[in-house]
Amino acid sequence: TMMLAALPETVARVVADAASKGFRLDVVETRSAARSVEDAARAIGTIPARIVKSLVFRGRNSGAACLVLASGSGRVDEEALAQHLGEAAMRPDADFVRATTGFVIGGVSPFGSIQPLATFMDESLFDHPTVWAAAGSPRHVFEAVPLQLRSATLARIVKIG
Repeated sequence: TMMLAALPETVARVVADAASKGFRLDVVETRSAARSVEDAARAIGTIPARIVKSLVFRGRNSGAACLVLASGSGRVDEEALAQHLGEAAMRPDADFVRATTGFVIGGVSPFGSIQPLATFMDESLFDHPTVWAAAGSPRHVFEAVPLQLRSATLARIVKIG
């Protein structure tokens, strides 16, 4: 029998967290690390709009982290996000992202964060039958039906793309 390469710890954490929420992930390892949405789309053979950007934001007053699941083809409207958060939001530095989620930027996943995060999902992701998200490393991804992703992450659907 063929042995599968051991998954990186962060990817194993993503798979276990998703499973605990009733979502069985089929993780795909790409040949190259996706450093951009375009890289990720090319590696998978899809379009940027079907790539989920899992972005960490930080409330300017509370300092609380939240996770935004956005379409790879759009930009997050930070004013719109602030309306949902009840405070202005800023993009934190890589150290904050790692301390909050346990992931490096580029590998942040909708699952497996080391702290529970309020999650927001842009409605434009529902334009596609399936979308692709990072699975805990810049080389690991999974495909999901948008509604399954929303249900498993308890994301609030918002218009922020």
